[in-house]
Amino acid sequence: MATDQRSAMKGVVVVVHDFGKSGPAKSLSLHIYSQTQLDPKTGKGRLSEKAKLEGWKTKKKGSDGSKSTSYKIKLKVESGFGIPGALVVTNQHKHKFFIKSAFLQTPNHPQIIHFECNSWVYPTNLTFTHCLFFSNTSYVPSQTPKPLVELRKEELAKLRGDSKGERKEWDRIYDYDCYDDIGNSQERSQPGGLLPYPRRGRTGQPPSNADCSNWKIESETNVAPDERMRHTKIIELASNSVEAALQFLFPTLKALNHQPQSTAHFKSFVELHNLFWAQKPNNLAQADQWTKQKLKKFLPQQLFQQILSQKHPFMYPLPQLLRENEWAWMDDDEFARQMLAGTNPVRITCLHKFPPESKTKVVSTIKESDIEHSLDGLTLQQAIEDRRILLLDHHDYLMPFLNRINNSGNVFAYASRTLLFLRTDSTLKPLAIELSLPYSEAEGEEISWVYLPAAEGMEAAMWHLARAHVAANDSVYHQLVSHWLHTHAVVEPFIIATRRQLSVMHPIYRLLNPHFKDTMHINSLYRSFMLKPDGIFEKILFSGKFSMELSSELYKEWRFDEQGLPADLLKRNMAVRDPRNPTGVRLIFPDYPYAEDGLEIWTAIKTWVKSFCSIFYGEDDSVRSDEELQAWWSEIRNVGHGDKSNESGWYEMTTLSDLVEALTTLIWTATGLHAAVNTGQYAYASYPLSRPTLCHNFIPSEGTVEYAELLSNPDKYYLEMLPGKFETAVAISLTKVLSNHTKDELYLGRKSSSNWTDNAMVKHYFSEFSKELKNIEKRIAERNKDPMRKNRSGPAKIPYKLLFPDTSNFSPKGGITGKGIPNSISI
Repeated sequence: MATDQRSAMKGVVVVVHDFGKSGPAKSLSLHIYSQTQLDPKTGKGRLSEKAKLEGWKTKKKGSDGSKSTSYKIKLKVESGFGIPGALVVTNQHKHKFFIKSAFLQTPNHPQIIHFECNSWVYPTNLTFTHCLFFSNTSYVPSQTPKPLVELRKEELAKLRGDSKGERKEWDRIYDYDCYDDIGNSQERSQPGGLLPYPRRGRTGQPPSNADCSNWKIESETNVAPDERMRHTKIIELASNSVEAALQFLFPTLKALNHQPQSTAHFKSFVELHNLFWAQKPNNLAQADQWTKQKLKKFLPQQLFQQILSQKHPFMYPLPQLLRENEWAWMDDDEFARQMLAGTNPVRITCLHKFPPESKTKVVSTIKESDIEHSLDGLTLQQAIEDRRILLLDHHDYLMPFLNRINNSGNVFAYASRTLLFLRTDSTLKPLAIELSLPYSEAEGEEISWVYLPAAEGMEAAMWHLARAHVAANDSVYHQLVSHWLHTHAVVEPFIIATRRQLSVMHPIYRLLNPHFKDTMHINSLYRSFMLKPDGIFEKILFSGKFSMELSSELYKEWRFDEQGLPADLLKRNMAVRDPRNPTGVRLIFPDYPYAEDGLEIWTAIKTWVKSFCSIFYGEDDSVRSDEELQAWWSEIRNVGHGDKSNESGWYEMTTLSDLVEALTTLIWTATGLHAAVNTGQYAYASYPLSRPTLCHNFIPSEGTVEYAELLSNPDKYYLEMLPGKFETAVAISLTKVLSNHTKDELYLGRKSSSNWTDNAMVKHYFSEFSKELKNIEKRIAERNKDPMRKNRSGPAKIPYKLLFPDTSNFSPKGGITGKGIPNSISI
């Protein structure tokens, strides 16, 4: 009598969305591939029998409101089956479900095999295929167990797809496309087609025509399933948007009462404060019927009802800029400090030559005599040699656009240069502002005006008008370049290439994956609401219809090897080389909060990355021979950033050092850089008097009617020059939404699961990384208390916490915290 040579493997499968007893348990089947025993007939690992999910247990809701259900599983395997290496899931249920994780215990070994799945599984009648998940053991391609080699290749081929058709909701396919849905006319040119731009995820939607009349919003179903945000996060983002609309946008629309939006300006500072920060209904349920009806037009009915039923009150904080000192925004020291510690601290440079160099034919009209009396006894040459003359430059890239911008509507824009002097206490003193316009575009001639700081009289009024135009320049550069282009847009091709060319088993995939969470979905929303024709950016930025073309022009200057923080600081002359320093650079003055904190974060990331890579790559040859890694890097250069493929700036990826630098730069971009330019927007940029996004007037010349109006009432002229009520409401609402952390946010130094890897050395090095971030957090807190570091809080008394890792408090939180480095570009 034959004996049954089979044994049972037991385990647990965790599903996030609870379907109850009638859910996936009865309609889902699983089987496993061995990673140690080869089936000679298939050339793949031995395959177990299929099994069904059994008893279930629903856990309590998570902090983000989601529920997870754990199902038991028992798989029959033949004797000598070996160790599981891949899990196959087939869904014959009528609904999709999200499988979070699974683990199996082998019958003859105490070893537990973990699978971090984190993926949607759609019904087979839609996908005509199953889902495959590999265990948490990482392998470079050459070390892949033979039974898994073909499975590894087949899975990557599936993810690449065939580049045909429009994406369906269930398509786990990654491919590239141009930004071809913003029109192609004299008003809007196409980045990433006619103009250079990073590639985006392919949706399969047809390109828009010249007037964008066939433009349609990107659906979340055009985003690959595993890149989509959880439904609980979508509700939270919608709630944040409703909160901002209730506080800022809808009261403004009611107050306008059908007035022309472009002419509805504030009559006083008091009116501005009362409209936006006076007490209002604190949730949607308390809003009036007019407001509810307006909101219903913008939200799906189900989502509207979910927000309506929420119990928590919406909070309406004053911007931090106004909390301690409501007039700090008028202070020249605060105006200058924000170039080092505000929401756009990445543009300021140190001059090594005067006058400032220019790519245009015309040099700066700022004269030495304009500024020499403000250099604390130094000559201009001495100040330059001592690296004490700094520049905020928004001149060269704007000049070619100004005639079209200024002829396109009710906006008036200059190109600006702002000179500053570095005091001995490391604070900055503005010296002069130069505003320029094209005079004869054919001849490359310009006309410029120079404004000097003043404390009273008409000179002070003119100075503040000039400052407003500089702030508008900086706001546009911040939103289109520092924030959107240099983080969101440039990272997306890296995500696509990672999904297409690196197996889930690849160690570099495991390293990078947490830093890609929700980015493609957020970018899709950005394109659908911010960048679209007549979208938010076109309404609130002076660049208007030329916004994407402007960012494309600045993409021409982008080099990957200059995106790392030390390289960026060297390029801007804000640091010098110093081989004795772990970062290889030394700041020209220490009290530069963004750079000082950022270099510590950079060093911690690089140490972690170097330690991680050294586990899997023993020498340079192992980097060169990694076929998946080389295909990944080639695709990033030649396809994802194909417009830059023949330019300098790309590491050769032939050494371990190349790999470490590239990965550190990518992770820094997705974490520290994005946190620095995004999460402080409400604190620093929401007050329109301090940081307007456009201006409705030029600065008047003496002898004109406008000059007489300015002379009679400077405050009125200033308010009428700034964005109108509607533009202001939209801009403030945007900063409020973008500055919110969601409850499911994962922060740098934290992992979503303790079982994300089974490599003990990787866990050890990551633990060291987390500890170092805690130490950095403590050092930043101490620096913020140091009275000698005056740029740490300034006249506005806002401690610089935008690069505060926030590792001390692991409890999930939402809202505007002004600190914490998210693990990914997730908002």
